[in-house]
Amino acid sequence: MNTHPSKLKTVAHVMRRMTTAKWGGTETVVHQLARAYEARGIHSPVLCTSMLSQPGREIRDTVSIHRHRYVFPWFGLSDEDKHRLQLKGGSPLAPGILTSLLREPGLNLIHSHVQLRLGGIARTAARLRGIPYVVSIHGGLLTTPAEQVEKMKEPFAGKPEWGKAFGLLLGSRHVLRDAAAVICVGRDEADLMRAKWPGKRIEYIPNGVDTTTFSQATPGAFLTEHPSLAGKPFILCVSRIDFQKNQLLLVRAFADFARSHPHHRLVLIGPVTVEDYEQQIRQTAAELGIADRLLLIPGYPPGDSRLASAFAAAEMFVLPTDHEPFGIVILEAWAARKPVIATRVGGIPGFTTDGENIRLVPKGDCAALGAALAELAGSPPLRERLANAGHDLAIGTYDWSKVADRHLELYQDIIQAGPRS
Repeated sequence: MNTHPSKLKTVAHVMRRMTTAKWGGTETVVHQLARAYEARGIHSPVLCTSMLSQPGREIRDTVSIHRHRYVFPWFGLSDEDKHRLQLKGGSPLAPGILTSLLREPGLNLIHSHVQLRLGGIARTAARLRGIPYVVSIHGGLLTTPAEQVEKMKEPFAGKPEWGKAFGLLLGSRHVLRDAAAVICVGRDEADLMRAKWPGKRIEYIPNGVDTTTFSQATPGAFLTEHPSLAGKPFILCVSRIDFQKNQLLLVRAFADFARSHPHHRLVLIGPVTVEDYEQQIRQTAAELGIADRLLLIPGYPPGDSRLASAFAAAEMFVLPTDHEPFGIVILEAWAARKPVIATRVGGIPGFTTDGENIRLVPKGDCAALGAALAELAGSPPLRERLANAGHDLAIGTYDWSKVADRHLELYQDIIQAGPRS
């Protein structure tokens, strides 16, 4: 689809935050979609809070980002509590986003990438303007393990919540119910959503990848920055440093693997969203005697060529996550023509095939992960076969241009259907 529908002029995105300091999967999705829409002549502003940034406007790669002041509506939050909520969890209130949505000229549709109070703001703006809105589920709303949800609630547990009245006013509990469509990035989540809301329009639209950037990258930039890795095979994991991603499992599996593979190294790249967890990783590596074989890089700015270069330089890619609605990094590894090992969780089995384009291992199984590392390290033909199959799939199905077209087709279908009764 090379042209946009005539009725679609402006699509606004609402999200929690968009800052280079802690860039993650949701930021990548929204930024890539907005870029694709702008390239098709559809204005696609992003409205978010100013978490870990400053209020104001920024143009990034043709995309307009408008950051608004916000507050976490609980009494008694310490500075540490607020910082933890900025990194992960929490439901902020940002009235300025509502004002911006009401003032945005030519707005046809709102795409909310959050629920709760910010989602309620998107819902309220859509109702006041008489336009539809859709909601994307990025964080595994129905699939996040209960113990991880409780961890995210720790900063405000037991504290009085003064923001409930605003939630009621905004209809925060009805964000999904009233949306014209709910978009799931994982097949498993889409199936659960259809079972929970029969008759609701639930769409499975996977995430995508910038195939050109990752397929054309070379190892030089990364190895120049880290010359100690030159000539040594290394295992790469790119994911935010967070207990949900379970890099500790990979560190422990690598320690066992390293006994018989003395030349291999382990590289972890990702923004730190749980600071105590980074310390646990470093401490565990030291206790297991592999601290000198571990390189932990707390993320790169979005678009930094060193990230794609790291994929190009790696021998294999591993995602040891405990919870993953989709897994864009798998697509990035495939685009870079690298073999992938990942845990069989969340949305990952929905777009991968074990033994064909990936090696899947059970969640939390250190022995199985270690065995998979040894299997791939010991078999160049297997690595090549998995890498080539993944590469073909990434290029043929998951380029962002194709994914953006699917979203635009959904928007147009919703707009043509007219107001919901």
